[in-house]
Amino acid sequence: MNAPTLLLVNADDFGFTADVNAGILEAFQRGIVRSTTLMARGAAFDDAVRLARAHPDLDVGCHLMLVQGPGLPAELPGLILALARRRLRVYDELARQVGRVLDAGICPTHLDTHKHTHLLWPPVLAAVCRLAREFGIPWVRKPVLGRPRGCRTTDHFAGLRLTGRLDAAALLRVIRRLRSGTTELMCHPGHCGPELLAAPTRLKASRQRELEALCAPEVREALDENQVQLVSFRDL
Repeated sequence: MNAPTLLLVNADDFGFTADVNAGILEAFQRGIVRSTTLMARGAAFDDAVRLARAHPDLDVGCHLMLVQGPGLPAELPGLILALARRRLRVYDELARQVGRVLDAGICPTHLDTHKHTHLLWPPVLAAVCRLAREFGIPWVRKPVLGRPRGCRTTDHFAGLRLTGRLDAAALLRVIRRLRSGTTELMCHPGHCGPELLAAPTRLKASRQRELEALCAPEVREALDENQVQLVSFRDL
């Protein structure tokens, strides 16, 4: 008997800006998002915490940042240099971020990283897995290759190549191609408001398109037609 097909739609960047936060919440209330990851260093962290407290059914994890935060390298090349020169204590920095989320009264169920740094550099993956063990956080986003030792991951991971291009048609293709087991689909919904337009990110109008796709009725219909069950990390 085949395993069921489970889809876990996880929205990154909770806490980035207030309009991104509002879009993620809408994708949870009206759409298929069930989980999100909170940026402890995000400019709208306090707003995200307020929303998370008001909506306890929204499953929340930590979106760990080693780039694009105060005191951190601006881009990935700067991070590579900082890691090579040992100017950044990766574990200590990420532990402070997890601590801030916990201090806000949120018990994270999963960990992933901004700009996918734990998918790219083994020392970052090692630090993330150590955090998962020490803080009792059950799930870590699955690397592209292999499985981190001592950490739980979903069976499959989707959305990396669709960043900035996830519309309703692409989402329908993902749903129709899902394999049995559990798949995490990463997404970046948001309202393209004034804060987002002023923020240092290339993902602006695309967040609005993703929000519309995640709330589209044909997407819900495709889940039913393909016998796909929506879950969160908390459900697993």
